[in-house]
Amino acid sequence: MTTATEQDLDARTKTLDKAHVFHSWSAQAALDPLVVAGALGSRVWDHAGRTYLDFSSQLVNVNIGHQHPAVVAAIQEQAGLLATIAPSTANLARGEAARRITDRAGDTMNKVFFTNGGADAIENAIRMARLHTKRDKVVSTYRSYHGNTGAAVVATGDWRRVPNEYARGHVHVFGPFLYRSEFWATSPEQESERALQHLRRVIEVEGPASVAAVLLESIPGTAGVLVPPPGYLAGVRELCDAHGIVLILDEVMAGFGRAGEWFAHDAFDTGRGPDLIAFAKGVNSGYVPVGGVVISDEIAADFDETVFPGGLTYSGHPLAAASIVATLDAMESEGIVDHARSIGADVIGPGLRELAERHPVVGEVRGLGVFWALDLVSDAETRTPVAPALIGLAKKEALARGLVPFAADNRIHVVPPCVVTADEVAEALAIYDDVLTLLDKEIS
Repeated sequence: MTTATEQDLDARTKTLDKAHVFHSWSAQAALDPLVVAGALGSRVWDHAGRTYLDFSSQLVNVNIGHQHPAVVAAIQEQAGLLATIAPSTANLARGEAARRITDRAGDTMNKVFFTNGGADAIENAIRMARLHTKRDKVVSTYRSYHGNTGAAVVATGDWRRVPNEYARGHVHVFGPFLYRSEFWATSPEQESERALQHLRRVIEVEGPASVAAVLLESIPGTAGVLVPPPGYLAGVRELCDAHGIVLILDEVMAGFGRAGEWFAHDAFDTGRGPDLIAFAKGVNSGYVPVGGVVISDEIAADFDETVFPGGLTYSGHPLAAASIVATLDAMESEGIVDHARSIGADVIGPGLRELAERHPVVGEVRGLGVFWALDLVSDAETRTPVAPALIGLAKKEALARGLVPFAADNRIHVVPPCVVTADEVAEALAIYDDVLTLLDKEIS
């Protein structure tokens, strides 16, 4: 039973939010955000004690789960020792964080430039690629999201790019997506081959000597959890090598356990791997804002004697660095990445595919690890996406049943923390089942 004080706190939270908080990607007047007062593991709750399963991981970033005690303790300890320091200094927590990241990035990637988040990681990766190649153009895909800063949002392919196109030198292509193929493909291998030919031709007609970088999400996330088909990433690597182009892989959403690997591209053949890796989100589950770029030795060497023209006041912030060390150590010692891989293969994937068999509104299930999407359609044969109103209904009904969903366009993304249990997945699947039953009736 909730008390008047608890109810008052929820009401006050909403009043203050309505009066003073300006929300991202939103028309402000109609907003009615969920109040969150606390969280633990895979659950959040409001002041009145109403609990929700968090199958959004907030913005697909709370990989280690909410309030992991080791990460919270590390932040508290660091705050007591040294709460902040300039990036020009050497700091033990920062060095240990960088070492733990590079240890998982491959033998030829030994430096990290820390940023405040994923978007400015992309900005600096693009800057490094342009400086390294002395070229300008960046090729990225239409089905992508890279962040909300100057170059990152223009590299983005979705609708958010259009009102923000102020950066120069960006070119877009279609990446592989067999379910909604732009290439009339009928198999994963054909989709991969044709998407690579499309990319090859765009690079050729743009002028290979003008292209600094190809920028790809290892697994496009916000665009729909688009797992690359066989040979695609290796083919992109080969194209880049043929023309002296830098390959930037955006692991901001897909990295650090989300795809059941430390880096999502490790699940695929990528040839010799990327030249630059942008990261954020799961590296410390967002407990303190942080991101960064893992830099190949070749590109890092460019700045041994030449000044790198970039920097941030909070680059390698000690609280963020301490949270990275604690997060990666806990994920290692507790087998959290392996757990994400196995629960995706053994529980989440089979459960979602079983729902798809019973619900006509589900056109396709795709994903791996704790990174999945239900592609919802009003007609399975034509693959027509459901109307936005049905996604709004799905979000409302999921919340009413105690589950925080992640929805984008015509999709429900199933993206719980990497620590989610089989029982919690079963609880969520039952809620999705109820919601999909309602949507089936709407399209019938």
